Amino acid sequence: MFLLAVEYNEFFIQGLAMLGAGIAMIGGLGAGIGQGFAGGKAVEAVGRQPEASGKITTTMLVGQAMAETTGLYSLIIAFVLIFTT
Repeated sequence: MFLLAVEYNEFFIQGLAMLGAGIAMIGGLGAGIGQGFAGGKAVEAVGRQPEASGKITTTMLVGQAMAETTGLYSLIIAFVLIFTT
């Protein structure tokens, strides 16, 4: 059996890091879609029950904050991949 010693140069490694950062940002796309969906449903709910707008708004904001953490996490991973190579 032959073992090949492969050496990668810095440009190849940096290119793969940039590709990984781009893939990591797909998480930001999902967070944006989720927040838009939550906002739309909250507006629908307030339209149906205006007297419950305080509770609906509070619940929507908590849910959107949770969705935003996914996008921020993917952004941090992308920055780590870009700036550590």
